[in-house]
Amino acid sequence: MKIIIAPDSFKGSLSSEGAAEAIKAGILRAMPEIETILIPIADGGEGTVDSLVQATHGQKITLQVQGPLQEEVTAMYGVLGDGVTCVIEMASASGLMLVPAEGQNPLMATTYGTGQLIKHALDQGYRSFILSLGGSATNDGGSGMLQALGLRLLDEEGREIGAGGQALTHLRHIDATNWDERIVESTFTIASDVTNPFIGPQGASHVFGPQKGATPEMVEVLDKALTHWADQMEAHTGIAVHHLPGAGAAGGLGGAFQAFFPSSTKRGIDVVIENTKLTEHLKHAQLVFTGEGRTDAQTASGKAPMGIAQAAAKLGVPVIVLSGSVGQGIEKLHEYGITSIYSIVNGPMTLQEAMSRTSELLTQKAEQVMRTFLAGSKKEE
Repeated sequence: MKIIIAPDSFKGSLSSEGAAEAIKAGILRAMPEIETILIPIADGGEGTVDSLVQATHGQKITLQVQGPLQEEVTAMYGVLGDGVTCVIEMASASGLMLVPAEGQNPLMATTYGTGQLIKHALDQGYRSFILSLGGSATNDGGSGMLQALGLRLLDEEGREIGAGGQALTHLRHIDATNWDERIVESTFTIASDVTNPFIGPQGASHVFGPQKGATPEMVEVLDKALTHWADQMEAHTGIAVHHLPGAGAAGGLGGAFQAFFPSSTKRGIDVVIENTKLTEHLKHAQLVFTGEGRTDAQTASGKAPMGIAQAAAKLGVPVIVLSGSVGQGIEKLHEYGITSIYSIVNGPMTLQEAMSRTSELLTQKAEQVMRTFLAGSKKEE
């Protein structure tokens, strides 16, 4: 019997790798001779580099770049096992996790560090990229990233406008004299589940700005700034990103890629499934275990267990979800291939206790579910 173990991380308590090992331990308690294949997974957001590097036996490259508020931070990107493809999480250089709550300022936050990661990879000779856009602290429409790659954004006096979304209001001219020509030689796959447009009520500023510390007044300033930026990009590239689906991802970084890069956008979990060869492993599997911190109706929006279930359903492989907590709306998930969903919490306990015991609880639940599955299999025989 072959079982695939492909959990997402349990944020704040256990990495996807740790979760996979905990589930494996429980399964082997029930049946030590079972073959297990561990594929720690991510949905295209934070953790994507770790997932793909581990699954493909690749490597990580670490460097110092400019953080969201222009401070120096240590960031990294991955090179997959093929030795050709780079995977970059924008959150590593420009993520909200790098900014303390009291320091959040989407008017000033920049994606410059993300551009530095891309430039470093280009300098190393890489031309194939996977870009993960989740978890940003920024609302600069990707302008900082473009600046790091040689694009000059000038005011009416011919001076650089500076960093952040608010600075875009001063933009009058785009100078591409020093734009990195290696961009056109490369391919970029954007891993993102966000379908929001660049501007407007459903755009980057209005929907995601408040999550990054934007007040209602800031939101209006940023939306006007991004509208002006979109006008300038259209005049320069001929591409109107204003209302393009996905352009609002990562504070408008998605729009910058759509306008200036040879890029295509895919659902994050699909990018991960493709590059971890999950479908190939599923062809010979009898069962899949996956998991996440919380399972509810939002899981159907493209989170890791959902994507795994859809892939497994095509091959008739049952999927078990082990979750830190189970919320409303899980009934609809069965329509997409999830066989059963279990909370790992086995009694009254605080959230803090549950999070501190995640590994132990995962192992216990995996063992019990596995024993039930084996009993059912024996009865069918």
